[in-house]
Amino acid sequence: MNHILVPIDGSEQAWKALNFAFERYSGDRITVLNVVDPAAGFYTDFDGGYYDQALFEQAMDRGESLCTQARDRLEERDLHTETVLETAVESGRPARTILEFVEEHAVDHVVLGSRGRSGVSRVLLGSVAERVARRAPVPVTIVR
Repeated sequence: MNHILVPIDGSEQAWKALNFAFERYSGDRITVLNVVDPAAGFYTDFDGGYYDQALFEQAMDRGESLCTQARDRLEERDLHTETVLETAVESGRPARTILEFVEEHAVDHVVLGSRGRSGVSRVLLGSVAERVARRAPVPVTIVR
């Protein structure tokens, strides 16, 4: 049984990646991972900034909700009897946390969505999908 990792962030592309994983890896072990950036708790305004634990906790709760939605999608497809679905919500920088998860949990393949940014926005914002694809020690499938 293969172990497939599908990072999700609630975007349309992430759900497409999950659907792809359900179709391609039905019967395998799929882990859905939501990564909450620690900066999710920072709030800034004209007076400066501060850390708000409640904002961070809301982001973690949203991650748990996304994992529940992923489980619901699996059940809607009636794949829950043959596919093992695990979920995880981790805190950290997205690309780094995904790569650490791969190493620490014996993942065989990563399937993730990409927003398909190009040009200046890609250079300035970077691409989690690109960083994972370049650095992962396992095959990576990027779904657009």
